[in-house]
Amino acid sequence: MTAASTPKGERRRQALVTAAAQLLVEGGFDAVRHRAVAERAGLPLASTTYYFSSLEDLISAAVEHNAREELTAGRARLADLSEQPRSTEAVIELLLDLLLGVDSRHGGVEPVLLRYERLVGSPRRPYLAPLMREMAVELQKLLAEIFSRSGMDLDSEQLTDLVALVDGAVVNALIESDPDPRAAARRTLRKWLS
Repeated sequence: MTAASTPKGERRRQALVTAAAQLLVEGGFDAVRHRAVAERAGLPLASTTYYFSSLEDLISAAVEHNAREELTAGRARLADLSEQPRSTEAVIELLLDLLLGVDSRHGGVEPVLLRYERLVGSPRRPYLAPLMREMAVELQKLLAEIFSRSGMDLDSEQLTDLVALVDGAVVNALIESDPDPRAAARRTLRKWLS
């Protein structure tokens, strides 16, 4: 049994993943550094290289951690949805929570900006490509189920188009002088879903 597979080792590894995930959300990929992660986790610097073979391995674990947390929150919201038609507005707000994050509800530009920086920055990190594809498939399944339970069946091509429309609206909104990416995405979805 290695130290990483002991309960203490697993707790330490998870503390490092959580710390890296927090840094990723707060400052993007550049914020995830061995020293910063170790300090945030309250562990020795050497622990980052003991539990992770490389910085890429640690970043991958952080990205997966954040994605799985978001998917878990989305599935919890889905579990609360009964199968019934609901208003387009209710579906839009749920979609925006999933695609932009709950923090975007209150005009939070910074969390949306960092989220999109991570998405756009991922292709520069080829080691993330398989994970990003896997998470995109899981998100699409979740979105499909939300639409289905809301009495609006969309096929996979329509779901892909919907996400692309939201992404485009958000990116365009982020370059405005007084950005409100959630409002821009909401307007786009209203037109598309009407």
